[in-house]
Amino acid sequence: MREKILVIDDDEKITSMLRRSLAFEGYIVFTANHGMDGLKQILEHEPDAIILDVMMPQLDGWEVVRRIREGGTTIPVLMLTAKDEIADRVKGLDSGADDYLVKPFALEELLARIRVLLRRKTAEKAELATNRLQYQDVFMDLDTREVFRGGQLIELTTKEFELLHLFMQNPKRVLSRDVIMEKIWGYDYSGESNVLEVYIALLRQKTEGHGHKRIIQTVRGAGYVLRGEG
Repeated sequence: MREKILVIDDDEKITSMLRRSLAFEGYIVFTANHGMDGLKQILEHEPDAIILDVMMPQLDGWEVVRRIREGGTTIPVLMLTAKDEIADRVKGLDSGADDYLVKPFALEELLARIRVLLRRKTAEKAELATNRLQYQDVFMDLDTREVFRGGQLIELTTKEFELLHLFMQNPKRVLSRDVIMEKIWGYDYSGESNVLEVYIALLRQKTEGHGHKRIIQTVRGAGYVLRGEG
């Protein structure tokens, strides 16, 4: 999927050059010639990276990046400026920019820095994704400990969450009763205890609400498996 770059700069020569060059590199490019328009386009297009000039009318680049970060947006920002004083670079980075490039700049360096910022963003997304699991229409967020099916929030107790988590870590794999008991309850429950069967029934009741089909199947003589019917 092609990545989107937003260029915010009041210099038409700069925006025109970057539009052509970035498009040639395969990016989808949007441009804005002042800060207010740039903030509007961020909401409209949700770019993957922003190239932002510092000296602009209405809102300067420092104020733009400050507002971006205040809104909770983590889009990578590369700031461009004719200023090369250390204090200005520090101000830009303190405002929330990820990188800083002084005009005039070499196009090859700008493209390289954009690639670095996009790789970093991809790596962060991958790291975040490891805290989320999905099987068919069931979505589990390990950070918030929330579970959704078909967009509906499912309220689970701690043990129900842990049990479903085990199944979602092992989709379509038959888990024996002994394995489940050891993973979820340790050796606190053993022998003829029916605690697992009780929790399986509770979990089925909650995940099958709103007319959803059963996804936790019983495999006779073997255990249980997370698998859609049919």
